[in-house]
This record gives sequence, C-alpha cells and structure tokens, in this order.
Amino acid sequence: MNVLDITQQLPLSDEQLLEPHLLAQSAQEAARAFIAGGTAANTVRSYQSALTYWSAWLQLRYGVALGDKALPPAVVIQFIVDHLARPLEDGSWAHLLPESIDAALVSARVKAKLGALAHNTVSHRLTVLSQWHRLKGWDSPVEMQTVKTLLRDARKAQVRQGVTVRKKTAMVAEPLQAMLATCTDGVRGIRDRALLLFTWSGGGRRRSEVVDMQVGDVRPLDAETWLYALGTTKTDTSGTRREKPLRGQAAAALAAWLEAASATSGPLFRRMYKGGIVSSNGLSSDQVARIVKRRAKLAGLDGDWAAHSLRSGFVTEAGRQGVPLGETMAMTEHRSVGTIMGYFQAGALLNSRATTLLAEPSRPPEPPHSANTHSASHPPQFESSRKALACITRLASDQSICAD
Repeated sequence: MNVLDITQQLPLSDEQLLEPHLLAQSAQEAARAFIAGGTAANTVRSYQSALTYWSAWLQLRYGVALGDKALPPAVVIQFIVDHLARPLEDGSWAHLLPESIDAALVSARVKAKLGALAHNTVSHRLTVLSQWHRLKGWDSPVEMQTVKTLLRDARKAQVRQGVTVRKKTAMVAEPLQAMLATCTDGVRGIRDRALLLFTWSGGGRRRSEVVDMQVGDVRPLDAETWLYALGTTKTDTSGTRREKPLRGQAAAALAAWLEAASATSGPLFRRMYKGGIVSSNGLSSDQVARIVKRRAKLAGLDGDWAAHSLRSGFVTEAGRQGVPLGETMAMTEHRSVGTIMGYFQAGALLNSRATTLLAEPSRPPEPPHSANTHSASHPPQFESSRKALACITRLASDQSICAD
C-alpha cells in the first residue's frame, strides 16, 4: 500500500516544529495532569506523604533535595537499613537511623513516632520512589537486583524472628450482627446500621466507594431488593456503571435511612450533628472507619477493627458458606485472585472436612458380596481378570491349581 503524500495540500502554520525524539514541556505537564486526574484521591495523598518523607530524610541524611537527579542504589539501600529493624545476636533489634534525625522527622510531623518502620511502609515508600523516577524519565534504583534482594531477605529475617504482617480483623456474620445490635440510638443508629449493611452485604465495598455513593445511585427493584450503581473504583477506572444488589436486611436498612434522612439527592451517607440532625455533607473515609471502630467498641468485640474489616469479612463469610469464588469476586470486584484468596480460603477451611478428620465416625466394613452379586457388579470384560486374581489368592493359601 502506498503512503499518500498530502504535503502540498496542508496550509502553512506559524507554530514552532517539535523535535520527534523530545517531549515538549507542555506535553509533559499534560501527561502529568492525566496521571494525577486518573489516580484515586487516597492514592495521591499517600504518594504525596511518601515523597514528603523522602524529601525530609534526604535533606537531613545527605543534605540534598529530592528532584535534582536520579538517586543511586546506595541511597536506597541506606534508606532500607535506616528504617527496617534487624535482629541482633543478643535478641534485641536495631536500625541505623540516627536518633537526632529520627527526632527531627517526628518534630517535622513527617513521621508519626520514633523507631523503625514496618516492612510494608518501607515497601510502599520504595514503590512511590520508583514511580517518581519513571515519571522523571530516570532509571529507578529500586529496580536494582541488590535492592530487591535486600528487601526480600529483610522480610525473611523479620518473619523468622516472629514479626508478622498485621491484618485487620475480618468481620464475619457473628461480629457484624453484634455491631448491628448496638444501632438503637435514634437516627444515628439508623444511619450506622444502613452503612454497615450496605458496605458488607453490598460486596464488601471500600470506604472510598461508600463515601462517593450518591442517593441517585440507589433504587428499589422490589420489596426485598435494592440496586446500587458503582462507577469509577480503585480497580475499575473505565467509568462504566455496574449495578449490584442489596437484599434482605441491607435493603430494609437502606430504605429506613433514606426515609429518616429525607434525602432525595446528594451524598448517600451523611454526617450528623447533635440532636439527630442530618447534615447535607457526606461522610469522609476517616469517619467511616471511626463508625466501625465505635460500633465494635459498643458491642464489646475484641480485635483490630477498621473499615477494611467489612470487606475482608464479606469475603471470609462467603468462603464459610461455600459461595463460589467467581460469584464472590463479581460482588467485590477484586481483580487479583491472589488478593482475595487468603480471606476466602480462611473462611472455607472453617467448614472443611479436612479439619475434622478425627471427628468423623469410622465407616463400618462393607458386607461381603455373594458370588452372583460380585459377578454382576463387574462387566464381562473384567471377568477374566477377576478369576486370575482369585486364582493367585488360592495359590498363596493352598497351592491349588487354577484352570479357566
């Protein structure tokens, strides 16, 4: 196929020609705007926090600013050993961050408290640094094999010393019902009951999804079922609206809340003032987490409860009740099987026969088959093999001779 040359047909332009191998500054800024606009607000905040920490640590440790040039792998390795605690021979733990710098970071409020950081926190800050290098068009020092090996071995060393990854307590059916039983305090209780049931029964919704939900996103289907529509989420940024069901208690609780709030538009779940006054402002992600913690405390539940407890609890309960994994993922919208399987399997194993082998009654021995029954149970093509086996058995016992 020939390429058409339309050069002579194009009008002249006064715009400066671009270099094909260089990206113009305006294009770089536009690309960054797309990336920022397409990133969830919580992710943006966590990235900003991580980069702020990197900037402060670099200034105090090396006297350099973040952004002048790519960081060498040695600096990243220093960051790891500065912040990850390593076990010593005497059983104590140590990390290399000087106490004065540690105190300065806490004083500047870029670090919550003195001491080493969790492995997950360090990993997250390394991931952010790597993304930042890519945006700058630089090679990421985090991708160096020496850095990856150090981070992996640091995890192994901590695990062997009993340091485990802390997970929020999964809210399965029993603790959820206990929390719902505390929702008797007027309009606030109606709201909290609807919030808990919507988040849990609706597929373990993330708190960002809950606070973004609008009254116009829910609608009744019948007396027992409501539908709610999800738009852009953490794992689906296409913007396509997907409807999912709320049934039973969750549907009734949602209807009761909408009636109590007298809400026809705006945020679905709202802040409240003293006296049971419903605000027009929606809840924040932090407020959703505080509601979960408050209800758990009122119910007298032990555990590390958070908003994520509703999501992990939904998946765990689905495993307990034998719901197929595919159906569970259709509700939660997990994209990674590996992410969901830990909770799902933990729930499924609670009802697994493999966990109660000794509790199973022993099976009585089967009665011996008569000759006719035995013969009828075997197809003709296996008859010769059966006779041969019987012959071998007699040979072993009385050395008799077998003949067909």
